[in-house]
Amino acid sequence: MGFGGIFMLLPWVVLVTAVVAVIRWLSPTTGTAYASGGGDRALEILRERYARGEIGKEEFDAKRRDLGG
Repeated sequence: MGFGGIFMLLPWVVLVTAVVAVIRWLSPTTGTAYASGGGDRALEILRERYARGEIGKEEFDAKRRDLGG
């Protein structure tokens, strides 16, 4: 009887996990969609730091190349 409850719950746990995984995969704020959109924001932050004088031109150019911008 002790293991019966676990085996009854297991399909539900798998189903809920699968649904959450599909939602996260399709969500525009995660995965590759987030990575491609996040580059623009990273470049914007880099430009702001350069404008404020927090980083020099060499560091700005190096980081901009790293970000692909």
